[in-house]
Amino acid sequence: MTAGVPAGDGGCADTPTVPAAPLAWSPGPGAPGQHGAGPYAPGQHLPTQPLPGVPYAPTSPGMPRAPRPGRANAPRLPRWLRRVLITVLTVALVAVLAFATMLLVTPSVSTAPSLAQAFDRAHGAAYPGPQVPPRFAAALVSTEDHRFYSEPGFDPIAVGRVIIGRVTGQPDQGGATLYQQLAKMLYTPGGSGVDVEAEQIFLGIKLDLSYSKAQILRMYADVAYFGHGYYGLAEASCGYFGVTPAGLSWAQAALLAGLVQGPSADNPIGHYRVARARETHVLGRLAATGALTPAQAARAYRAPLHIVGGPAHGCTAH
Repeated sequence: MTAGVPAGDGGCADTPTVPAAPLAWSPGPGAPGQHGAGPYAPGQHLPTQPLPGVPYAPTSPGMPRAPRPGRANAPRLPRWLRRVLITVLTVALVAVLAFATMLLVTPSVSTAPSLAQAFDRAHGAAYPGPQVPPRFAAALVSTEDHRFYSEPGFDPIAVGRVIIGRVTGQPDQGGATLYQQLAKMLYTPGGSGVDVEAEQIFLGIKLDLSYSKAQILRMYADVAYFGHGYYGLAEASCGYFGVTPAGLSWAQAALLAGLVQGPSADNPIGHYRVARARETHVLGRLAATGALTPAQAARAYRAPLHIVGGPAHGCTAH
């Protein structure tokens, strides 16, 4: 019991007084930090003390920070892996920029039909020619570009094979798609070199984006040279065999498809044995791609070709 103030005006009766318990985070009597005691002078602020149960996060300069929740044990990629990722992203960005640049600088393919028409007129061939019949289409695709119906204008696998072959010094196995071959005939005739081949790839991509598969095959068949002075499928079919393209047998279609890579050296009138060898190759590709069974391919090879070597326009029908 402690003495209170007298009761009366402004006073109150004596009441028991319980000394206040010091806060858990306050310095006790005589502890450093009290005025007149410890290293803190009067008027100086006491350092902030952590509340009970609350992690202490110092903010004073030079004091270490407490780790943020969730980041203390966050895994960090090794330095070599970060460098690899940065390199890959940089190369990918450069490739995208180069791809976009090449698409911009290569010619527009909207002129492809007019170029094909001018080409045929210059060689006395009719344009447009008849629709490409299924047998010739299958023979051409099987031997020249068996991924034609699924590729985006160029064949990444074939391009990679060509690059590896050139780096290792192996002979060129070819990798130009029908799109690229058409681009070569229309836009870069007679051109050669890596820069020309790159341009043909991008022109092939544009052709794929601009025309249907049937349109690509028809333009190709209209401007391809088949040897012996025959330009376009209609002239070759009529000149070699005396039939329209729709009347080609499997053997005849395979022989014509085999001429597009070497029309002068492989034509059946001047080089019959070589032409038959090319026909055998195409029939084998037709069997390999499932367009024909091996038995059907063998029967087609034994069938007569009926080569006439006549005029190019004697039987042309549209």
